[in-house]
Amino acid sequence: MDLHGFGHLLLAGTWVTLKLAFVSLVFGLLLGLLGALAKRSSFFPLRWVGNLYTTLMRGLPELLLVLLIYFGTSQLLELTFGVYVEISAFAAGVAALSIAFGAYATEVFRAALQELPKGQVEAAQALGLSPWQTFWHVMLPQLWRLALPGLGNLFLVLLKDTALVSVIGLEDIMRQAYVASGYTKLPFTFYLAAAGIYLTLTIVFMQLLGWLEKRAGRGHLEASR
Repeated sequence: MDLHGFGHLLLAGTWVTLKLAFVSLVFGLLLGLLGALAKRSSFFPLRWVGNLYTTLMRGLPELLLVLLIYFGTSQLLELTFGVYVEISAFAAGVAALSIAFGAYATEVFRAALQELPKGQVEAAQALGLSPWQTFWHVMLPQLWRLALPGLGNLFLVLLKDTALVSVIGLEDIMRQAYVASGYTKLPFTFYLAAAGIYLTLTIVFMQLLGWLEKRAGRGHLEASR
């Protein structure tokens, strides 16, 4: 496919897309884990906050969230503190995608927590492990194995949702394809190239996620034989 000298722009956009996806993944996993623990807490205010978070964020389109954070954060800070702070497109994208991903990851983690055998937690407590030690050494390794398939699917969705950030000027794959098509008047060529990049990334990460699932479940399968 002849990209008329714009191939390097698409490669640069691919790198931006990957950075956006992975940074959002890290923060989204943290939010999801905290959200799941909050929803399972015996402390009512924490449960209320967790339920409010997932209800609101799962009910808002990701594009709307991107626009609200990018255009609204600066205005909110100025009205509240009298200080104007310009937020970058990358930071706004990370914030919006992390919050959205975390809301869905909360439910994945919550379901995984429900699958953990209660007897193991009780045994850890009987051995004198602190709540943090119980979570880190007993619950988290199993939680990772149980939640990985669902989190993998969410990551693939997140990877494609990064295209939404192009509307606020982030130079990702979609933005570079748009710029190149504008210069060359060949939109089909460059949007087809963008589709090829997204498809290639999806296939690569599907293979990687499949390997991670097998590796995470290896000890469990050996123990169950």
